[in-house]
Amino acid sequence: MTMDIAGDIVAQGVSLVLIISVVAIVPSLLVGLCVSIFQATTQINEQTLSFLPRLSVTLLVLILAGKWMITKLSDFTISIFTQAAQLVG
Repeated sequence: MTMDIAGDIVAQGVSLVLIISVVAIVPSLLVGLCVSIFQATTQINEQTLSFLPRLSVTLLVLILAGKWMITKLSDFTISIFTQAAQLVG
């Protein structure tokens, strides 16, 4: 295994982690921003008002996109083992 191949594998892994985490985090950030704007306009300073919507949206995204995330991770894992088998033997 050369450094180029190892670098490609690491780059693929980092990009996959970034894509999966963006899918999980961005909706929560958007809901948090909307709730913060709502709190600023109504002057309601309740901690649970910002926490519960973000939690529910994050759980909903994980439920809806969970299969896609697992598929991407398992495909990447299978490709790593396939490449390892080809490089070694």
